[in-house]
Amino acid sequence: MKGHAVGYIRVSSIAQNTARQLVDVALDITFTDKLSGKDTKRPELQRCMNHLRAGDALHVHSIDRLARDLKDLQTIVEDLTGKGVTVKFHKENLTFSADKGNPMQTLMLQMLGAFAEFERTLINERQREGIAAAKANGVKLGAPQKLTEAQIADLKARAAGNEDKSRLAKEFGISRPTLYKLLAQ
Repeated sequence: MKGHAVGYIRVSSIAQNTARQLVDVALDITFTDKLSGKDTKRPELQRCMNHLRAGDALHVHSIDRLARDLKDLQTIVEDLTGKGVTVKFHKENLTFSADKGNPMQTLMLQMLGAFAEFERTLINERQREGIAAAKANGVKLGAPQKLTEAQIADLKARAAGNEDKSRLAKEFGISRPTLYKLLAQ
């Protein structure tokens, strides 16, 4: 019995476009995540893994779309091929299946997986450096303050006068945790 052609597509954010991935591949079903590939805790990846059966073929545009961590990548490919699923990476032209043990393809998977992990590490490092440089230059990070200093003073005075805190939070358009944080300052 011929299995299903299953596609897995991933981009890192909602704003990114998935159109270029697996565009010329005939698929029976596609699972799409718009999340980071830093780990395997992605809802559509989990649904895809649970959907796949022996005889199915999983099509992925490129290795880094499936995982950005070498250990995760190897685990996913080994788990799938172990249950009789063929895994095909189109960009790298690599195919893995239970009945074909190709040492060269395994080496390529490990090398390219290591590069994807290395790239993710560099991205995180550059992000940390950028945040540190911005802070050193006095850039205030995070959401802008919702209340002016005068509003905070008014809020504190009214809270000290035993006004209902839930009502104050609602009136000032802030959450109760934010209200308590402001009162503690």
